[in-house]
Amino acid sequence: MEALNLLESFVLSARTGSFSAAARRLGITPAAVSKNVARLEAQIGLRLFHRSTRSLTLSAGGESFLREIDGPFAALTDAVARAAERESAPSGVLKVSVAHAFGRQYLVPLLGDFLARYPDIVPDWRFDNRAVDVVSEGFDAAIGGGIELTPGVIARRLAPTYTVICASPAYMAERAAPKHPSDLASFDGVMRRSGMSGRIRAWELRNSRGERVNVEARTRMIFDDPEAMAHAVALGYGIALLPMPHAAPLLDAGRLVRLLPGWCEEYGGLFVYYSNKKQLPLRTRVFVDYVVQAFETQKLAAYFDGR
Repeated sequence: MEALNLLESFVLSARTGSFSAAARRLGITPAAVSKNVARLEAQIGLRLFHRSTRSLTLSAGGESFLREIDGPFAALTDAVARAAERESAPSGVLKVSVAHAFGRQYLVPLLGDFLARYPDIVPDWRFDNRAVDVVSEGFDAAIGGGIELTPGVIARRLAPTYTVICASPAYMAERAAPKHPSDLASFDGVMRRSGMSGRIRAWELRNSRGERVNVEARTRMIFDDPEAMAHAVALGYGIALLPMPHAAPLLDAGRLVRLLPGWCEEYGGLFVYYSNKKQLPLRTRVFVDYVVQAFETQKLAAYFDGR
């Protein structure tokens, strides 16, 4: 298996462009990856990479070697994984990325049943409101929206995502309920800044007839976190265009009221992302299937539907 380990360090370093990224995937140190590559170079008598303090690039010989071994290496690792899984239950560390509030509200409650089914799996969940690179950062899976489908990543849709206009009962106590999106111009807006672009997100609402309206609320405050926005609105600071996963529990509790029912914004979907390699680790496969089934059983897609 030593030769396989050396080849794995080389292939992942070539694909990710760094020893550090390969190390994260393998769960070892960058120094260990570098040492494995050096040992492989010594064994085959070929310099595989051009190394500098800032970059790692394949040599001409390295590019040729990668082309020759890429297919056979993938087939070999798949065969090893299949052989191991035939004799074992799902096990190991399950590294998953999920947004803070969404993970706490909807995914952590699933862990009890999931771990009862698969007691040898150890969740290592990273709660972060950023779009991760599943492959290069070594995640088994990521749950969210707006993650770029880089080479080697596929996605299964869990639910559509809608945003709706919400306010607190106290905020609306002395205000007339709006009848049209244009009526929101005098309301205090809790706006959202995009974590990716840094721009303040515009409000565009659509109704069942397909009419679209750009909404101009008065900017009162700007947050970059939808959970914080939802709680600011519940405290009566203004109105906001909130994602349904964050708004729905507060609407159910009566802490928020929805304005302009029938108007909403659809902005993509909620997905579980994972590697598209032919032989996934068994822990990843059972987790993805479990989450998809849990969303169906709990009817979360309908719960998040803001239409």
